[in-house]
Amino acid sequence: MERADQVTLKGKPVTLLGNELKPKDKAPDFKVLDNNLNEVELGKFKNKIKVIASVPSLDTPICDLQIKRFNDEAAALSKDVIIIFISMDLPFAQKRFCQANNIKKVKTYSDHRDAIFGNNYGVLVKELRLLARAIFILDKDDVVRYVEYVKEIGSHPDYETALALLKKII
Repeated sequence: MERADQVTLKGKPVTLLGNELKPKDKAPDFKVLDNNLNEVELGKFKNKIKVIASVPSLDTPICDLQIKRFNDEAAALSKDVIIIFISMDLPFAQKRFCQANNIKKVKTYSDHRDAIFGNNYGVLVKELRLLARAIFILDKDDVVRYVEYVKEIGSHPDYETALALLKKII
């Protein structure tokens, strides 16, 4: 499914592939790669509250600030919460980025091989084969509790709203 004109990149509309998720939807499964090239599926995080951020690339200024913000926030959160960043970056680049920036609380995963996450969560940018910026919060039963598809890919998500809802779920 193609969704045109829902988000922009530098003011230019782009096309998202996949269905738009909404609160109360059952979260679709996905298969991504960890930093050691191991496949990881949604089921790995069973019985955890999941904050999933899709981003175009960790090596961009907004993504850099976003992952650092969530890494800092994670220190004060319950052990029942896992924060996951998914991008099309290669696992090697993600590992290097996390080591260079002391990212220890946030887990990074790559969707570069099959784009399953991008398609299943409706964030795959057709024109660029990158992921749009979005935040998904899933409860322990993998029900979507919060979704934000950031309208301008180069903008920050609404951190305060996402974190406030997360704290209510915990």
